[in-house]
Amino acid sequence: MATQATKWFVATTNLKRAIQLINDLDTARFGKLLQRIIQKIHLRDERSFTEAEEEKLQTAFQLNTDEIEAVLETLAFILEQAAYHSAKPAVVQQQLESIELSEEKITAIVDLWTEHGATVIANLRKRSVAPKQLDSIKWRLNLQMAEKNRAAMKSTSAIFELGLKSSSSEDEKIQIEFTHDELYDFFNKLETIQGQLDALTS
Repeated sequence: MATQATKWFVATTNLKRAIQLINDLDTARFGKLLQRIIQKIHLRDERSFTEAEEEKLQTAFQLNTDEIEAVLETLAFILEQAAYHSAKPAVVQQQLESIELSEEKITAIVDLWTEHGATVIANLRKRSVAPKQLDSIKWRLNLQMAEKNRAAMKSTSAIFELGLKSSSSEDEKIQIEFTHDELYDFFNKLETIQGQLDALTS
């Protein structure tokens, strides 16, 4: 059994109810249900099943709308937790035993994770939390000469054009202008962020 410090799940009333529903599912159909969920789990804005398909699932498993939703969300959460922890199949099995999932359902999930776990982890790592991602960067320097009635001086700045892409809208371009001091400050912030990312991935 997994120790308290390493448990992925909190045994809430809702979770216990969902686990009971999963345990009662027809095992022959359960494998196909899992296959569909794991294929779609990395797609942020796409449900595993359409509304029409969920209605068919309700009939097939003899569940109501709230029950089928609880089942689907819990199974997706289980797989996301396995991916988050980059868990080996044996660890997945321990975690599922700790929430009293039935042996046949555990076997089905562990077998699925053994076969597709690496792909799920890779796909989830590619998924961004932001709706738009940086696609291109262009830049140029700008030199502004002083006005005739002022002391001879000049102002320099850097202008960046950022190309943003989105799966749900048209691509967008935005322009940002930095003075020398602003660019230097921004660069220092980027170095701090890079250091934190390196620490997380090392």
